Parts: sequence; C-alpha cells; structure tokens
Amino acid sequence: MNILGIDPGLQTTGFGVVHWAHGKLDYVASGTITTTHLPRSDLTARVGVLFEGICEVTKRYQPQTAAIEIVFVNVNPQSTLLLGQARGACLAALSHMSLPVAEYTALQMKKAVAGHGKAAKAQVQEMVKRLLLLPSLPGADAADALGLAITHAHASRGMALMALAGMGRAKASGMLRGGRGG
Repeated sequence: MNILGIDPGLQTTGFGVVHWAHGKLDYVASGTITTTHLPRSDLTARVGVLFEGICEVTKRYQPQTAAIEIVFVNVNPQSTLLLGQARGACLAALSHMSLPVAEYTALQMKKAVAGHGKAAKAQVQEMVKRLLLLPSLPGADAADALGLAITHAHASRGMALMALAGMGRAKASGMLRGGRGG
C-alpha cells in the first residue's frame, strides 16, 4: 500500500510517499510544492497551485491513503488562518481524488518517528533518512511529510490488529449486532 504524507504550508507544502507492505517501509518519492513564484497577495492562485500539485502527486504515485498534519494554533492568528487555507486546499485535493485521509499532530509524528514529541527538525530528518534507508537527508518539509506517512503506516497497522482482535472477540461472544444493541 502506498501512503501519501502531506506537510501543508502556503509557501511550501511537503509531500512524501512510502510503500508499506508486510511490516516493511520503502521510500517511493518526496518533494515540495511551492507557491513562492506567485505574489503573496494572490491567495486564490496559491491555493490553486497547492490543489493542482496534490492532485498531480496523487495521480503519479497512486497512494491508497493519505496522512496530513493537523494545523496548530499559532501565536499569530493571521498565520494560522493562512496555514488553514493551505491545509484546506490539500484536503480538497485529497477528497477530489477520493483518498481516505488520516490526521496527525506534529507532536504525534515526531513521537512516532524520533521517539519524542519535542524532536527538532534535524532529528526528524535524520530519523526519516535512517528509517527509509535514504542516501541523504530529505528537505525539512519533505521529511515531515514522509514522517506523517511513516506515522500512518505504523498507526494503521496497529488499528488493523486491534480491529481484528476486537472483531474476533465480538463474534466469539455474540456481541456483534447491528446498531447500538442493548
């Protein structure tokens, strides 16, 4: 299964694709979608570039699912709003491409990839490089996106195992019913 990770940003959005099969992660691709060539005041064009870029990445690498970073509330409300616009463009593109989406905070991703939620960007880059056996460090935005894809690979595996365990118990004990049951 290919997993697309997205680190949204209005100037630079990172993307990373990993292949997850039989408990093994393999690097597929990563990079950035930038809007710095456009005027800062042209929000419509910048959002359009992000939408089209995510659609293109999805067409090219055919992921089966995606993971995106949840926007944190910044000290500057205007920055938070702009980041939300970028995230919205990415989510709209993923919806347009009919991809299921999981959401993770930066803290969750850093904890999953580097072992602690306060990891610095350089630590995330180094761990992504090691986990995916890359020859060099990925860029910061691409590393965060790859980190989100890695986080989702591990989380989805755990959720699948829990679902199997839960379904097995429910069927065995007769607890599986339609609706809320009583």
